[in-house]
Amino acid sequence: MQHDKYSSIYDDAQLIERLKGIRHVALDMDGTIYMGMSLFGYTKPFLARLKSLGITYSFLTNNPSTSIEDYLAKLAKMGIEATREEMYTTALATIDYIKTNLPSAKRLFILGTPSMTSEFVKAGFEPTTDSADDRPDAVVVAFDKTLTYDTLCRAAWWIQQGLPYVATNPDKVCPTDQPTVLVDCGSICKCLEHATSRQPDITLGKPDPNMLSGIMQRYGLRADEIAMVGDRIYTDVQMAFNAGAFGVLVLSGETTLDIVAEAPRKPDLTADSIEVLGELLARSRE
Repeated sequence: MQHDKYSSIYDDAQLIERLKGIRHVALDMDGTIYMGMSLFGYTKPFLARLKSLGITYSFLTNNPSTSIEDYLAKLAKMGIEATREEMYTTALATIDYIKTNLPSAKRLFILGTPSMTSEFVKAGFEPTTDSADDRPDAVVVAFDKTLTYDTLCRAAWWIQQGLPYVATNPDKVCPTDQPTVLVDCGSICKCLEHATSRQPDITLGKPDPNMLSGIMQRYGLRADEIAMVGDRIYTDVQMAFNAGAFGVLVLSGETTLDIVAEAPRKPDLTADSIEVLGELLARSRE
């Protein structure tokens, strides 16, 4: 069903019926609620509307370069009061994965920002130094805005030695409102693959459905009671599909209608912004 501000794979009656069952909205951040350091004007009214409708929400991001505390401070600066429980980043997903699947890995060579590394230290891991004598138990590669050539080469060395290799997220670039291209984790991993002929053993973050399992446990929800909202089909919406959640694409970030037209599977709902989603959720409660 096509409208001026949204389109859906459902007709209007089916869409409203489907939205009636949504109890939680999982929100991507960059490109969805803000761009760079600019909060969208409709974000605060949208969050207030969710609260008034009795719908809980959380902030999910594939960007692990910032610690939870730093994210909360950034949101507070924009006027959004959020709690640690409302935040889930790929750094936390990676920590959860390593503790569950590589329980003996305590010492990590981390290609990531100091802010992200602090989350790993808090979780009990020890970062190793850029030295061939300081052998880690595993390698973690992330969106590293502090990347140096030397640390990239060291990561390649340990990957070539066959150590467990975990990537935090698959994103090629990070959205920005600045005149630059922010090269993200997926692109750094491609560089390492070219140098070592090795891909990560696992790439966490969206579209991996594990990103939603923490939210389901935290709020006692089924996947079909969650709307996953973001500005990318290949991460945000694909994760919704993978997890069995309701996938909402917003056109406020990276994705254009041309990209949607070429997508092999269309999002459940494509909307101009979260403001439109808020209006539809309100309609479903009338």
